Amino acid sequence: MRDSLTAGEARRIALAAQGFGQDREAEVGRRQLARLVDRLGVVQIDSVNVVSRTHYLPAFSRLGAYPRDLLEELAWGKKKAFFEYWAHEASLLPLASQPLFRWRMEDAQAGVGTWTGIARFLRERRDFVDKVLAEIHDRGPLSASELEMGHKGEGGWWGWSDAKRALEGLFWAGELTTASRRGTFERVYGLPEKVLPKAVRETPTPPRDAAQRELLKIAARAMGIATARDLRDYFRMGVEETKLRLGELVEAGDLVPVTVKGWRETAYLDPSARRPRRIGAHALLSPFDNLIWFRDRTERMFGVKIRLEIYTPAEKRTHGYYVLPFLEGDALTARVDLKADRKAGVLIVQASHAEPWASDETPVRLAHELRRMAGWLGLQTVRVERRGDLAGALETAVG
Repeated sequence: MRDSLTAGEARRIALAAQGFGQDREAEVGRRQLARLVDRLGVVQIDSVNVVSRTHYLPAFSRLGAYPRDLLEELAWGKKKAFFEYWAHEASLLPLASQPLFRWRMEDAQAGVGTWTGIARFLRERRDFVDKVLAEIHDRGPLSASELEMGHKGEGGWWGWSDAKRALEGLFWAGELTTASRRGTFERVYGLPEKVLPKAVRETPTPPRDAAQRELLKIAARAMGIATARDLRDYFRMGVEETKLRLGELVEAGDLVPVTVKGWRETAYLDPSARRPRRIGAHALLSPFDNLIWFRDRTERMFGVKIRLEIYTPAEKRTHGYYVLPFLEGDALTARVDLKADRKAGVLIVQASHAEPWASDETPVRLAHELRRMAGWLGLQTVRVERRGDLAGALETAVG
């Protein structure tokens, strides 16, 4: 007979697995930040910089005000602890995980699992792709803008130059990796043998099934408890391969099937997951945070529908452009549309909305987190605009 958990127990297990509910570190160094990314397994990268680029935010939400340049050092400095690859979306991952994605790189070389246009470009323009690869071999790490080769494109997301298409295809296929990022967040591509540590490069490539099992185990540890869809989404695995690997992990005792009240699907519990009786977290969450990036899971766990409205016309947005949910205890109690006015030194709350279970303490606790975030971003004040049902109370609490 399967173990049965309440929805509240499952939610607290998930929060603990994600690193919430522990005291924030008084001082965060290289070891603490690397350990957090190891725990999460993956951190999504995104270039939107209205408040802060998303990859900086998960560590702030869990550890507190850490030095932002520390993440840059670990990701793109000389002594790297992370590498970039397509894992969830564009992602930062622990270096030790690189061998686990070589099967995906091999698929990409064969035109499988990549964007259709990239796969076609790799197939039809291989001579040009090889010339781009040779250019980086001869000249060292380069960005797309530094390669004076092929059609220039029109700029922007859909107007990639031929050089950019070649570089992205080579990146997906593991023939290039990220050497660094420029101040504009432009990726600089380098050869893996020049960028990745020798110990990583010389690690034997695991069989596909073993690598997929390990990725699912990492996902399970990071989520604590999850459905098959949750686990599959974490590293964007295929349906059939996930089904096969989950069966193998259950048989080996690495995952335990359980029932969660209110969840329609079977859940899988990490046997080592903590089961806290309460969670005392207060944190603002990036819309791309691991805890909430899979919207079905977020709604199932927290009863909150979260939709990214960046690409929604302004007049049709419900909560705002770049909206951060507020985690209070083990509930999402509010959400705020934030913008950093760096020139004026102000963190602007463009809109603020309460969830049904917000309390009188919610605006006070949220104000504290907003002031904490402003300080971490180097901003002097917080300004609340009168938009949203929580705005009045939050304005008073901010003072």
